[in-house]
Amino acid sequence: MQDASASARPEAARPEARHPDLLGDGLDGFAPVAERLATLRAALADLGRVGDATAARGALRLSAQLDALEPSVTFIGQVKAGKTSLINAMLGWPDLLPADVNPWTSVVTSLHLAPAPQTRAGEARFRFFDREEWARLVEKGGRLGELASRAGAEDDLDKVRRQVERMREKSQGRLGRRFELLLGQEHRYSAFDLGLVERYVCLGDDFDDEEDGADARFEAAGRFADITKSADLQVDHAAMPMRLCLRDTPGVNDTFLMREQITIGAIRDSRLCVLVLSAHQALSSVDMALIRLIATVKARDVVIFVNRIDELSDPVPQVAEIRASIRATLKAQNGPVDAPILFGSAVWAAHALSGTLPDLPEGSRRALQRLARERFQGGEDPQTQLRGVWDMSGLPALYRTIAERLNDGAGREVLDRIARSTANLARSIGAAQGTALPAGARPTVDRATLEAQIAAIAHRAEEALARVIDREQTEFRTRLERSHRSFLDRATAALIAHLETQGEGTVWTYEPTGLRMLLRSACQLFGTRMQAAARGVLDELARDIAAVYRNALGLDGAFTVEAPDPPRIGPPVDIARTIALDVKGSWWRRWWTRRRGHGAFAADFHAMIRDETLPILDALRHDHAERVRADLMATLAGFVDDQREIVEALTRKDEVAPDALDVALRRQARQDRLQAIESAMTTMLKEAA
Repeated sequence: MQDASASARPEAARPEARHPDLLGDGLDGFAPVAERLATLRAALADLGRVGDATAARGALRLSAQLDALEPSVTFIGQVKAGKTSLINAMLGWPDLLPADVNPWTSVVTSLHLAPAPQTRAGEARFRFFDREEWARLVEKGGRLGELASRAGAEDDLDKVRRQVERMREKSQGRLGRRFELLLGQEHRYSAFDLGLVERYVCLGDDFDDEEDGADARFEAAGRFADITKSADLQVDHAAMPMRLCLRDTPGVNDTFLMREQITIGAIRDSRLCVLVLSAHQALSSVDMALIRLIATVKARDVVIFVNRIDELSDPVPQVAEIRASIRATLKAQNGPVDAPILFGSAVWAAHALSGTLPDLPEGSRRALQRLARERFQGGEDPQTQLRGVWDMSGLPALYRTIAERLNDGAGREVLDRIARSTANLARSIGAAQGTALPAGARPTVDRATLEAQIAAIAHRAEEALARVIDREQTEFRTRLERSHRSFLDRATAALIAHLETQGEGTVWTYEPTGLRMLLRSACQLFGTRMQAAARGVLDELARDIAAVYRNALGLDGAFTVEAPDPPRIGPPVDIARTIALDVKGSWWRRWWTRRRGHGAFAADFHAMIRDETLPILDALRHDHAERVRADLMATLAGFVDDQREIVEALTRKDEVAPDALDVALRRQARQDRLQAIESAMTTMLKEAA
């Protein structure tokens, strides 16, 4: 890791938007989440004050989890669909990120937004590809090189290798002796501006060697772009009511399929995916890879935004036509047909924010006027009504949709988990407080005994959960392998039937959609069964722990402990990886024409498709399944850790002397406050449900 020197750090960039107040029309959608956050913060602050030192530590730990809450939204889409311009406009900062990025750029840029009194650019971190990732690209030509190699497409493979070699030479020319040293490293800055970001995410021209130009070349645009893998930018934002991460990804249709893998990783790490399309080429055939990506994500976690409607000649009828076309394409390709489809223009948004509507191009102005006549029924010219233009840009609707999804999804799950932990802590301490009796009359609570009982229950639960996971993973692997064999058998049979009826002179293709549907169904069943089984284990664990507390404190049967919800199962995005059957290029025809005889066709095809699809199966039965295991075990372990804190709090309660009326009164006030905290958390959970 490297920190940039202080002299190289730019001054914090300031937003150029003259009307950032427009962001209020959209960001208001986050109010429910922000209100729940505020309620939780207040409850935890109260709990820290009315409890003992152990309760205060528990409240502090839960508060830290609240502070760390940062739902992420990944933007994917066509190259030149305007993803970056859209994100800039969403921030109210039209020139924050470079929008005219070279299509070769493979950088995922994550914008970490945090509420603040004023908007400013904060820290920046840029990570480079490590040696293994770079070697895989250089030696094998990335995923496309591997694919071409398996397909025997020597001409295409040579072409890929020449392109990789040219990229490597240019990178080494730009970076010189620094090239090898930078792989696997990262650069950090205390602030950033557009110029700094351009060094890492925009590919520039070749640089001339000048006698004293080394430092200038080091600072030039695109200097590190070939080897930069990700950029993390911290932005303090006055209009944001909560933390949020917007993740800008590269287009997926690149020469080496490197960006596809990078984008798959970004979607896996996010709960919500926004597919950005251009109004001129919405879901064209070149973007079937995008449909494959979003088909692995639940429709509830996908939003489709059609950008650049400012370039349509007559947006009112054309928007309706585009929406119908997208729905039809999604249905035909087994995509998320119920995903919301929004329309807008980052250009309109940027001009509204900057107060430069008179500078709109003539065609864009006409499109805006036609849409305004339809939307506002002939009202005042929207160019004099910034909020009207802002509304027609689609950004308020996009932000509100994102907020609605987060409130029902990732944000709600985290807040519910913390609310349950807070309620459990308040309930348990309150129960112990309520049993406070004069010395000698109070049930003896021995910490060592209580901890041993909790540990034994937790151990049984861990073993039970491990057995459940092992059983479901075994069945999951069996279903995946059965689906794989079935697909290979059907595809090979279809090939032989084609050869027998059409002969070898007619090129045959076969769609892999059936395989993806089978694998997706297996993953959905695995996730459903895992969550149901885990919920049973967690509910039993909570009941057993509640029984221990009741026995230790002499409580009645009404005392309960809230079990945590099982974590969500992430989308199986590896299913979307491009395989040989997805590529309908010239090399497939050459593969076909080089075979002779039915046996050679069948054997070669079966071997190639098997080898192409095995990495997907491996990723599902190992990586995907192990992520599920790790998340479930972490949920159980976190719940048990909560109980250990409660045990410590329970066993440190002071007894009340018979004549200490003032102490008893203070204790009653604490009891009332603990009950109020528990009640508030219970109400919050019911309202969220």
